Amino acid sequence: MKKPLQLTVNGEPCQIFVEPYYSLLDTLRDELHLTGTKKGCDEGDCGACTVFLNGKPVTSCLVLVHSAHEAEVTTIEGLATPERLHPVQEAFVDHGGLQCGFCTPGLIMAAVGLLNENSDPTREEVKYAIGGNLCRCTGYSKVVEAILAAAQVMRTERSKTNG
Repeated sequence: MKKPLQLTVNGEPCQIFVEPYYSLLDTLRDELHLTGTKKGCDEGDCGACTVFLNGKPVTSCLVLVHSAHEAEVTTIEGLATPERLHPVQEAFVDHGGLQCGFCTPGLIMAAVGLLNENSDPTREEVKYAIGGNLCRCTGYSKVVEAILAAAQVMRTERSKTNG
Protein backbone atom coordinates (compact mmCIF):
# COMPACT_ATOMS: atom_id res chain seq x y z
CA MET A 1 0.00 0.00 0.00
CA LYS A 2 1.36 3.40 -0.98
CA LYS A 3 2.34 5.75 1.82
CA PRO A 4 2.79 9.53 1.80
CA LEU A 5 6.28 10.89 1.28
CA GLN A 6 7.64 14.42 1.44
CA LEU A 7 10.87 15.34 -0.30
CA THR A 8 12.54 18.41 -1.64
CA VAL A 9 13.85 17.50 -5.07
CA ASN A 10 16.05 19.97 -6.92
CA GLY A 11 14.84 22.73 -4.64
CA GLU A 12 11.15 21.98 -5.14
CA PRO A 13 9.06 20.50 -2.32
CA CYS A 14 6.98 17.53 -3.41
CA GLN A 15 4.47 15.25 -1.77
CA ILE A 16 3.74 11.89 -3.34
CA PHE A 17 2.42 8.48 -2.42
CA VAL A 18 4.82 5.59 -3.01
CA GLU A 19 5.16 1.97 -2.03
CA PRO A 20 7.40 1.40 1.02
CA TYR A 21 9.68 -0.91 -0.96
CA TYR A 22 10.46 1.66 -3.70
CA SER A 23 14.02 2.84 -4.00
CA LEU A 24 14.88 6.50 -4.27
CA LEU A 25 16.03 5.76 -7.82
CA ASP A 26 12.74 4.20 -8.89
CA THR A 27 10.80 7.03 -7.28
CA LEU A 28 12.85 9.68 -9.07
CA ARG A 29 12.53 7.97 -12.44
CA ASP A 30 9.06 6.41 -12.32
CA GLU A 31 7.08 8.72 -10.06
CA LEU A 32 8.78 12.09 -10.56
CA HIS A 33 9.87 11.46 -14.19
CA LEU A 34 13.44 12.64 -13.55
CA THR A 35 15.15 10.23 -15.90
CA GLY A 36 18.61 11.83 -15.90
CA THR A 37 19.55 9.54 -13.02
CA LYS A 38 20.27 6.20 -14.67
CA LYS A 39 19.40 2.69 -13.56
CA GLY A 40 22.44 0.56 -14.24
CA CYS A 41 23.12 -2.41 -12.02
CA ASP A 42 20.43 -1.74 -9.39
CA GLU A 43 22.91 -3.12 -6.82
CA GLY A 44 25.01 -0.06 -5.93
CA ASP A 45 28.03 -1.18 -7.95
CA CYS A 46 28.02 1.05 -11.05
CA GLY A 47 27.37 4.58 -9.74
CA ALA A 48 25.01 5.50 -12.61
CA CYS A 49 22.28 6.37 -10.11
CA THR A 50 24.34 8.76 -7.96
CA VAL A 51 22.38 11.70 -6.53
CA PHE A 52 22.86 13.98 -3.54
CA LEU A 53 20.86 13.14 -0.43
CA ASN A 54 21.09 15.99 2.03
CA GLY A 55 24.17 17.21 0.17
CA LYS A 56 26.08 13.93 0.09
CA PRO A 57 26.48 11.61 -2.92
CA VAL A 58 24.60 8.31 -2.60
CA THR A 59 23.75 5.45 -4.92
CA SER A 60 20.01 5.99 -5.07
CA CYS A 61 19.24 2.39 -6.00
CA LEU A 62 20.26 1.36 -2.47
CA VAL A 63 18.19 3.97 -0.62
CA LEU A 64 14.65 3.02 0.32
CA VAL A 65 12.72 6.13 -0.55
CA HIS A 66 10.84 6.35 2.74
CA SER A 67 14.17 6.54 4.56
CA ALA A 68 14.61 9.84 2.69
CA HIS A 69 11.35 11.29 4.03
CA GLU A 70 11.70 15.07 4.44
CA ALA A 71 15.18 14.94 2.91
CA GLU A 72 16.68 17.14 0.23
CA VAL A 73 17.56 15.39 -3.02
CA THR A 74 19.54 16.84 -5.91
CA THR A 75 19.65 15.01 -9.22
CA ILE A 76 21.64 15.74 -12.36
CA GLU A 77 18.68 17.87 -13.52
CA GLY A 78 19.13 20.08 -10.46
CA LEU A 79 22.77 21.03 -11.08
CA ALA A 80 22.29 23.39 -14.00
CA THR A 81 20.30 26.60 -14.08
CA PRO A 82 18.17 27.69 -17.03
CA GLU A 83 20.98 30.05 -17.95
CA ARG A 84 24.00 27.79 -17.58
CA LEU A 85 25.26 24.27 -17.13
CA HIS A 86 27.13 23.48 -13.94
CA PRO A 87 30.91 23.92 -14.49
CA VAL A 88 31.42 20.15 -14.22
CA GLN A 89 28.78 19.54 -16.89
CA GLU A 90 30.45 22.13 -19.14
CA ALA A 91 33.86 20.57 -18.57
CA PHE A 92 32.60 17.10 -19.50
CA VAL A 93 31.38 18.51 -22.81
CA ASP A 94 34.46 20.65 -23.45
CA HIS A 95 37.00 17.95 -22.55
CA GLY A 96 35.28 14.91 -24.08
CA GLY A 97 34.46 13.34 -20.74
CA LEU A 98 31.42 11.57 -22.14
CA GLN A 99 30.66 9.21 -24.95
CA CYS A 100 27.48 7.15 -24.81
CA GLY A 101 26.33 9.22 -21.83
CA PHE A 102 24.84 6.48 -19.70
CA CYS A 103 27.36 6.81 -16.86
CA THR A 104 27.76 10.57 -17.27
CA PRO A 105 25.12 11.74 -14.75
CA GLY A 106 26.59 9.54 -12.01
CA LEU A 107 30.15 10.59 -12.81
CA ILE A 108 29.17 14.26 -12.79
CA MET A 109 27.37 13.91 -9.46
CA ALA A 110 30.39 12.12 -7.95
CA ALA A 111 32.67 14.86 -9.31
CA VAL A 112 30.52 17.67 -7.93
CA GLY A 113 30.44 15.89 -4.58
CA LEU A 114 34.23 15.76 -4.58
CA LEU A 115 34.62 19.41 -5.60
CA ASN A 116 32.14 20.53 -2.94
CA GLU A 117 34.45 18.95 -0.36
CA ASN A 118 37.83 19.56 -2.01
CA SER A 119 38.17 22.48 -4.41
CA ASP A 120 41.71 21.57 -5.47
CA PRO A 121 41.94 17.78 -5.76
CA THR A 122 44.92 15.89 -7.09
CA ARG A 123 44.57 13.53 -10.03
CA GLU A 124 44.68 10.61 -7.57
CA GLU A 125 41.92 12.13 -5.43
CA VAL A 126 39.74 12.54 -8.52
CA LYS A 127 40.35 8.91 -9.50
CA TYR A 128 39.45 7.77 -6.00
CA ALA A 129 36.28 9.91 -5.94
CA ILE A 130 34.96 8.41 -9.17
CA GLY A 131 36.13 4.90 -8.33
CA GLY A 132 32.58 3.70 -7.71
CA ASN A 133 31.40 4.80 -11.16
CA LEU A 134 31.76 2.35 -14.04
CA CYS A 135 32.20 3.54 -17.62
CA ARG A 136 32.65 1.20 -20.57
CA CYS A 137 33.40 3.89 -23.17
CA THR A 138 35.78 6.63 -22.06
CA GLY A 139 38.71 4.97 -20.35
CA TYR A 140 38.40 7.64 -17.62
CA SER A 141 41.37 9.83 -18.66
CA LYS A 142 39.16 12.48 -20.28
CA VAL A 143 36.77 12.27 -17.33
CA VAL A 144 39.62 13.01 -14.93
CA GLU A 145 40.83 15.87 -17.16
CA ALA A 146 37.32 17.31 -17.23
CA ILE A 147 36.98 17.19 -13.44
CA LEU A 148 40.36 18.85 -12.91
CA ALA A 149 39.44 21.56 -15.45
CA ALA A 150 36.09 22.12 -13.73
CA ALA A 151 37.88 22.45 -10.39
CA GLN A 152 40.03 25.23 -11.85
CA VAL A 153 36.98 27.04 -13.26
CA MET A 154 35.12 26.74 -9.96
CA ARG A 155 38.12 28.07 -8.00
CA THR A 156 38.41 31.01 -10.39
CA GLU A 157 34.67 31.75 -10.10
CA ARG A 158 34.87 31.59 -6.29
CA SER A 159 37.85 33.96 -6.17
CA LYS A 160 36.00 36.47 -8.39
CA THR A 161 32.94 36.46 -6.13
CA ASN A 162 35.00 36.51 -2.91
CA GLY A 163 37.62 38.97 -4.10
